Amino acid sequence: MDIHPSRRGFLTLAAATGALAGLPAFTASAAPQRPADAPAATTDPRHLLWWQAPADDHSMIEQGLPVGNGRLGALASNDPGRELLLVTDATMWTGGLNDTLDADGQFPYGREDFGSLTLLARLTVDLPDHDLSAVTGYRRTLDLAQGVVTTSYVRSGVTYRRELFASRPDDVLVLHLTQNGGGRYTGTVTLDGTHGETPSGAESFAGALPGGLRYGAAITAYGSGGSVRVDGTRITFTGCKDLTVVLSGGTNYAPDAATHYRDPSLDPEALARTKVRAAARNSADTLLRTHVADHRALYDAFDISLGTSTAQQRALDTWERLRARARDGVPDPELEAAYLQFSRYLMISGSRGSLPMGLQGLWLDGNDPDWMGDYHTDINIQMNYWMADRAGLSSCFDALTDYCVAQLPSWTDVTRRLFNDSRNRYRNSSGKNAGWTVAISTNPHGGGGWWWHPAGNAWLCNTLFEHYEFTRSRGHLERIYPLLKGACEFWEARLLTTTLPGTSREVLIADSDWSPEQGPLDAKGITYAQELVRALFGNYATAAAELGRDRGYADTVAGLRDRLYLPVVSPTTGWLEEWMSPDNLGETTHRHLSPLVGLFPGDRIRPDGSTPADIVAGAAALLTARGMESFGWANAWRSLCWARLKNPDKAYQLVVNNLRPSSGGSNGTAPNLFDIYQVERGRGIFQIDANFGTPAAMVEMLVYSRPGHVELLPALPDAWSAAGALTGAPVRGGFVLDLAWRDGRPTEARLRSVGGRTTEVAYGSRSRTVTLKPGESVTLKDLAR
Repeated sequence: MDIHPSRRGFLTLAAATGALAGLPAFTASAAPQRPADAPAATTDPRHLLWWQAPADDHSMIEQGLPVGNGRLGALASNDPGRELLLVTDATMWTGGLNDTLDADGQFPYGREDFGSLTLLARLTVDLPDHDLSAVTGYRRTLDLAQGVVTTSYVRSGVTYRRELFASRPDDVLVLHLTQNGGGRYTGTVTLDGTHGETPSGAESFAGALPGGLRYGAAITAYGSGGSVRVDGTRITFTGCKDLTVVLSGGTNYAPDAATHYRDPSLDPEALARTKVRAAARNSADTLLRTHVADHRALYDAFDISLGTSTAQQRALDTWERLRARARDGVPDPELEAAYLQFSRYLMISGSRGSLPMGLQGLWLDGNDPDWMGDYHTDINIQMNYWMADRAGLSSCFDALTDYCVAQLPSWTDVTRRLFNDSRNRYRNSSGKNAGWTVAISTNPHGGGGWWWHPAGNAWLCNTLFEHYEFTRSRGHLERIYPLLKGACEFWEARLLTTTLPGTSREVLIADSDWSPEQGPLDAKGITYAQELVRALFGNYATAAAELGRDRGYADTVAGLRDRLYLPVVSPTTGWLEEWMSPDNLGETTHRHLSPLVGLFPGDRIRPDGSTPADIVAGAAALLTARGMESFGWANAWRSLCWARLKNPDKAYQLVVNNLRPSSGGSNGTAPNLFDIYQVERGRGIFQIDANFGTPAAMVEMLVYSRPGHVELLPALPDAWSAAGALTGAPVRGGFVLDLAWRDGRPTEARLRSVGGRTTEVAYGSRSRTVTLKPGESVTLKDLAR
């Protein structure tokens, strides 16, 4: 069964999955609504981060402050004399489909063939008489609730202030400079491309990448009390009381496989010019109000309190506070809550209306990010989106859904043409081929990079289906149904029948694969694949029943699921087996927890008596062997697993490990709160997955949920036990939870239905069954009695 779709079939699949009307791109938009009220100032320290020094231009990834509107982003230096913005667009990708395999049947993986996320532009605002040495009282602040970066300082008795934000309604970056005390601004604004472009002038540029992607950017500047004019390749401003700089830009990327992910009719430079001119018709205050109203609509949907910090802790700036937390070993609950809120800020800033976030999210310091800043499908892109639903940002998950839906036609075509290539060590030994799968790395052009990753389709599908469990959105389920069904078809063709040694029992096992990212390259029946496929088959059966589709095929898939081999505990190691072998065939402390996907993010392994005790013990033993010291995202995954095993001490310690300040490229948190992953001594890189995985673990310690079951405070650590609250937290099954606790026990829980009907709410040995209609809520106050 080797199907090569025709052009008509390719277009039919694209239309069926919604790809042709999928994720938005850089397009014209209607004028936004303008709120009349000014935004209220943020005073709660859980929503404010601040620093006493600007970023070094050569350490922007560790020190620059991020802004973004979901598509367009920037890292800001906040230097008084020379503001530097490194500007990104989520679709600014080199490369292409990359469908010519290497000699070993795997994909090329380079910046030219597979491609890389790259910078769109550099914007600099030079103020020659505002050098850092000439100012006092310097402070920069990231207001998480407002989505605004503010810089202030005093020079010659005048207080200068600048605000930076990325507006989604206006689709622009705005930098607004003001002063109080009779000061004036004189200097230059320069917009540069990063790919050797010849600028069209001071206000815009355009270019095209070798893969055919066209891009452009534009700026405008205006002020009062002085002059602003174009001077060659820069804008000059002289004697201005205030100054506003507006920037927009993007590419002609389109979510359409049939047009090779390009919109040939779009002129990005012209569109960028249109957007900045439209925005500049409004005052900076109007633009700010519009932005803040949009940002707060998402940000305010969720809140968390983990306790009260001391006055001494609050008096420290963010970097000193991180260092004190690590040095003194004293919990700082408001800092930990702020870390979670910072991650929500990143999600709002980096995942709306465009491509999803890859290894570095929306923020770069150059055109050569490690691993191309790509989408790794063997943990990283999934971890990026574990937090979204748990922390009240379900709409930000849509970028991942849109991406997968738009890529499905290409993934299907490439799989059917290339997966069973005779050189591919992961090909189906049955000779059959159907459905779709992916490589370990994927790009936005329909292409894969590095090695084939057969089980990657199941993990992507399970992640998409879990979003349905949180939201109960039928529309979402309809969109992802072709992905689920195609993945099942792939595994129907791939599974092998084998007889278990010493028995007559026949089971189905996965064909040759690699347990990411270690051990034998061609092991059969690896736990990673078995667990993911089992979950996929169950999720597909649920989706088919919910939508009333393909009853016959759903029965076939259910039959396959019943025959799947499930891992056992090794009599040699006492661990849950990873390779269908009693022997440990890899690195004991390896960063990946591939064989534990049935514990987290899966639900098959539960410490509640529903799972055989030896399996739970074997999973815990393997997790223990993996250790407590690893990289940021690996620590986050470990923390989530320990939370599932209801071990608050270990779950919390791994959160604390990730909060340790990074020094000299070591693992930990950078001054700007980006997670740093040490790849070699003295060199670290930014990987955003830990910034999302760690907060997901923090929420999971406070509430565990699956459809039909919600458990309160399953792994509450002592550091947060005195008093706390969680509001607006979605739980699986279609509900939203508000929870308050004191002295380690829940005092009140309010559950509101967003589509769910019935669930059990449990604390310890006590539980209540709750039945609600959508929109209804109930408050429980007696669970801890």
